[in-house]
Amino acid sequence: MQPLLDALDLQEDAARVLADDLRAQIDGLHARLREAETHLEHLAITRKTVTGLADRLPAVAPELPEHLDYPRILAVFNHETGPLRAKDVCEALGHELLPKNVEGTRAKLKRLVKLGIIAEADTGNFTRKQ
Repeated sequence: MQPLLDALDLQEDAARVLADDLRAQIDGLHARLREAETHLEHLAITRKTVTGLADRLPAVAPELPEHLDYPRILAVFNHETGPLRAKDVCEALGHELLPKNVEGTRAKLKRLVKLGIIAEADTGNFTRKQ
């Protein structure tokens, strides 16, 4: 009978050690879970703050393509209030009104439209972005 009781004692001790180990792991997991939930709450607060401020931040202007005419074209639009045609911009830049110059200017204007820097009010009429 004593060997049976000794075997039970060994199994109880092993089960107790396993239970204590599992409790320690559960406590550690609870602590990690609390940390993760706190981090999620902070991220949610940050997202809410950033989206709330987004409309107050200045828009980042896209980079201009590397050509001397682009800053000059924008300067023309800064001095004019109404829509401009490619021919008007070409003339304001001091280029001869040759078809190749007008078409080159039109291509630059279209590129600025694609970059979101200026707008095309209607076909061929370009304006400052509002």
